[in-house]
Amino acid sequence: MSIAFHAERQSFKLDTAGSSYIIKIHHNGFLSCVYYGAYIPDDNLTDFERRHVYASFSAWPPGTEPYTFTPDTCPMEIGCNGGCDMRQSSVRVRNADGNAVSDFRYVSHRIEAGKPAIPGLPALYENEPGDCETLVITTRDETTGAEMDLYYTVFTKHAAMTRAAVIRNASDKDLEIEQALSFCLDLNRSDFDLISLHGKHMQERDFCRRPIGHGIQGIYSRRGSSGHQFNPFIALIDRSGNEDRGGAYGFNLVYSSNFKALTEVDYNGSTRVIMGLGDDDFGWRLAPGESFYTPEAVLVYSNEGLGGMSRTFHRLYNENLVRGDWKRRHRPLLINNWEGTYFDFDEEKLFAIAKWAKETGLEMFVMDDGWFGKRDDDTSGLGDWFVNENKIHGGLPALVKRVKDLGLKFGIWFEPEMISPDSDLFREHPDWAIHVPNRPSSIGRHQLILDMTREDVRDYIFGRMYDIISSTGADYVKWDFNRNMTEAGSALLPPDRQKEFYHRYILGVYALIDRLLTAFPHLLLEGCSGGGGRYDPGMMYYSPQIWCSDNTDALSRVDVQFGSSLCYPASVQGAHVSASPRASYETKRNVAMWGSFGYELDPAKISEEARAEIRTQIADYHRYYDLIHFGDLYRLISPWDDPYKAAWQFVDPEKTETLVTVLIKFMMRERNFFLRLKGLDPDAYYRLDENGEVYSGALLMNAGLNLSFMPNEDGFSKTFHFTKVEA
Repeated sequence: MSIAFHAERQSFKLDTAGSSYIIKIHHNGFLSCVYYGAYIPDDNLTDFERRHVYASFSAWPPGTEPYTFTPDTCPMEIGCNGGCDMRQSSVRVRNADGNAVSDFRYVSHRIEAGKPAIPGLPALYENEPGDCETLVITTRDETTGAEMDLYYTVFTKHAAMTRAAVIRNASDKDLEIEQALSFCLDLNRSDFDLISLHGKHMQERDFCRRPIGHGIQGIYSRRGSSGHQFNPFIALIDRSGNEDRGGAYGFNLVYSSNFKALTEVDYNGSTRVIMGLGDDDFGWRLAPGESFYTPEAVLVYSNEGLGGMSRTFHRLYNENLVRGDWKRRHRPLLINNWEGTYFDFDEEKLFAIAKWAKETGLEMFVMDDGWFGKRDDDTSGLGDWFVNENKIHGGLPALVKRVKDLGLKFGIWFEPEMISPDSDLFREHPDWAIHVPNRPSSIGRHQLILDMTREDVRDYIFGRMYDIISSTGADYVKWDFNRNMTEAGSALLPPDRQKEFYHRYILGVYALIDRLLTAFPHLLLEGCSGGGGRYDPGMMYYSPQIWCSDNTDALSRVDVQFGSSLCYPASVQGAHVSASPRASYETKRNVAMWGSFGYELDPAKISEEARAEIRTQIADYHRYYDLIHFGDLYRLISPWDDPYKAAWQFVDPEKTETLVTVLIKFMMRERNFFLRLKGLDPDAYYRLDENGEVYSGALLMNAGLNLSFMPNEDGFSKTFHFTKVEA
């Protein structure tokens, strides 16, 4: 049993494959976290329940014996607003009296097999019976009648659990939710470093590590998407921890809109972590009998440093987040015309690219932006999802048939959530764009955003996409989202519910994507937002691969991929070989192979020599597909530790095969270079494909490879493939 309740001690013990989480019910109904960390067999942690109470400056709740208990110093499972807990809250509900004081206490619980879905929201799922067990704790605020269910799902095969909450209005008056985070976690110490991923367009998920201290630190998004600037992921690691050693806690929000993730160190040196949907400009009117569901958060603990934490996330997401037809199927090796043509194409130019792709050994042609409406640049046409027959003579079905007759699959680009002011759709339905009364709307990339809270808008977009996909038999859709939200409001929401807009918007997006995938269950959907602007597990639930970044330069793209790998598996990472001039095709291939591989270039500018090399790359893609997509990743040399070089390694789960990649970003000052591998069986022997030499796993991990005589040139890279052999 993964979850156990001890009635006498009034405590819960939740065990994952490598961690334990213990919750105590105090005699007055408050819930506290007694322990979260590496697995322990003990369930009697009575000594850990006691905390100091500091006279009048740490007030004790009514009905509590004086000086014995206060939420201000106790590690609370719920951070209630306005009561005795003075730290950052995780829930704030304004009641009919106008105040926002909350006091949620234990009422009951149940333990159930499996993992329930969250209505309207993406969430992890049980892959096989017995993978998961769920604890649901019901709490109640007796004064307001608000109830909250806390959901804890533990995974038996991974050192991971998920947290979410449901708030119900069990009163006879309306309630206003002003804050509803996915979890509150109090840890008994503060000697951590905080790790987050920051960045911007074309430089996403840059690694940031800093010590936490007294006060509040964290990340957020107010952009209407998870954003390029901060990814909805943070980690806490021991100050002395590194890639391979130390305790590491990882937290990731399964959500694609505004969020926040904060750490707070209090005056006792304890650390509070809270994460959930952003509460700036958020509110939700809850009528009697209604419920509100928070997004799900994923919590991972590893005592094997950041590497162990990352590999847990990767396995968990490959098995329990990514779903559908393309979860394990080999995805087609594609060429996208964007960087080859931009908006300047017709059907013959597109067909020439497709013909080259087939002759070279690729499997799918993807037609990017510019095929619809009046779309010769990015100033017009979005929303008019009708083929531009001035570019594609004879219509889209005819072009798709020509491409498919070659034996290729066909993919198509959409930006379903956007509308151009210069479009027939906007001229007919200007109120469909998000806006607020009496203010002009800001423009980003010459476009506005459609109001996805509206069913009529979603119906229109679904209808256009359905007609195009069904009439062409398209196999793949690239779903883009190329601006942040401003003047966020809906013409249909009343004034007192406008604060619901951001959350209702992303619920509408999720509903539209789900409807599309229900209609076309075999469709391969790739998410995109100017590259990695919505690179989050909420989107990964629907799209098994996401375009990682618009930056396709291999020497800088590798930094994006290293940062992404802290939480996200290679299987979801869209990565292409492009015409970027700073690296050889071999280096471009070696970097792009770390993900769902493809090409983005103009074949007319490719030499026969480069084309022959691409054929070899295609063979390697198929050869190493499972190893890269589903193997264990080891970051051997990270660009945040070494500005001159980077190295990474994939090992298959049975430790019978490994692929090592080394990249020299800039000429190294030191020439002696020994690279120690990781994750192998020390007692096994491995043969290097390149020369047939055989090495023990122990030697490769402890002595390493001598790479001192490898070319020391900017942009040089090399791969090493080993297979296990009999000694």
